[in-house]
Amino acid sequence: MACCHYFAPTGTGDSAFSVDVSAITFGPGVLAEVGDNARGLGISRAVLMTDKRVGALEHAAVVKQSLGDAGIDAVVYDEVCVEPTDESFKRAARFAKEGGFDGFVSLGGGSVIDTCKAANLYSTYPADFLTYVNAPIGGGAPIPGPLKPHIACPTTSGTGSECTGIAIFDLTAMHAKTGIVSRNLRPARAIVDPNVTRTLPRNVVAASAFDVLSHAVESYTARPFTKRAAPGGASLRPQSQGANPWSDIGCREAMRLLGAYMVRAVTDADDFEARSQMMWAATLAGIAFGNAGCHAPHGMSYSVSGLVRDFKPEGYPDDRPIIPHGMSVIANSPSVFRFTAPACPDRHLDASGYLGADLRGAGVDDAGEVLSARIISLMKATDIPNGLGGLGYGEEDIGALTEGAFPQRRLLDNAPLDISKESLAGLYKDALAYW
Repeated sequence: MACCHYFAPTGTGDSAFSVDVSAITFGPGVLAEVGDNARGLGISRAVLMTDKRVGALEHAAVVKQSLGDAGIDAVVYDEVCVEPTDESFKRAARFAKEGGFDGFVSLGGGSVIDTCKAANLYSTYPADFLTYVNAPIGGGAPIPGPLKPHIACPTTSGTGSECTGIAIFDLTAMHAKTGIVSRNLRPARAIVDPNVTRTLPRNVVAASAFDVLSHAVESYTARPFTKRAAPGGASLRPQSQGANPWSDIGCREAMRLLGAYMVRAVTDADDFEARSQMMWAATLAGIAFGNAGCHAPHGMSYSVSGLVRDFKPEGYPDDRPIIPHGMSVIANSPSVFRFTAPACPDRHLDASGYLGADLRGAGVDDAGEVLSARIISLMKATDIPNGLGGLGYGEEDIGALTEGAFPQRRLLDNAPLDISKESLAGLYKDALAYW
């Protein structure tokens, strides 16, 4: 087991960590409680944000009925874009501002929940779009104050967005993802109903599961909070504060559940136990990375998604090419963990064990290879594309991928060792194919 020495005081870094958690209700059937929760938050007129596919499912009918039964005037916005862009964020914000809503409900995957966060923000505190976007891409301005109540209801078992103050989108001019980060973006309530997993396509379950895996392993192997510079004041301590004892708890259990249930959940749609456990793992990992932060695989994924050419995965909308977030992240992960293992080999080896790897005969010098091999075996078992090559990229794309990812300092600087532009290019090269 990784020891507490990972958090040993450095003399120059932070000496404390913060714990921020959403109010969460988890269990089969809890979507029917959305209306009561909304009424308890003082909401009288809500916008229900979703996408057209989810909006046509029974889950949406349950939520609408629940809001109506609670006496809440609810207006549906089902124009959310899967893998949202700055333009789709702006459209949702305009709708929210014109509607005069006093509360928000999101029903969908991370794209829906993140869009709802942005709509809440820009309709409450209007500003030029880049004002709140992460620096150095945007202005990185703090959100001026609290937002309106937001109840987040995830329908995929992966993003954990219901537990975080992070909203991610494609910045079209840059051809890369970036985001907005603030504790004020964190939803007031998370209503997590594992019944929604019954309708998920196999490929969506797989991609979502690898997002969970990445959240957990990256947070567990992130730079410790004691190596991050102490903030000038308590309010300046970042959400992505680095690995810490609190985030470790969620990471370890999420990885254990992934190792036990991921393949079952993907390969058998009728295995409700496995799909429920994946939903719980997603929530745990969301809590963890919402307090620790991810690192290089996520930072690298943003240009992988943004530069997509013609990839159209089964189970997703086919109106435009997209690389689902979980696929764009996991394509980089084995390459990254081989690289970062020397910085904290015991943690990389522990992660392998939690994920179900056979550690007999393995030592700390093998940590990167063992962890990468376990992830690759899970990729093969769930039909995930073979690295960046499987997503349509070649060696000629490494320069553009590197340029798109290098500005993602919030993530890259959370890795357990420094990542230069040269080493970043090498990580992309090593991620082109794994088998």
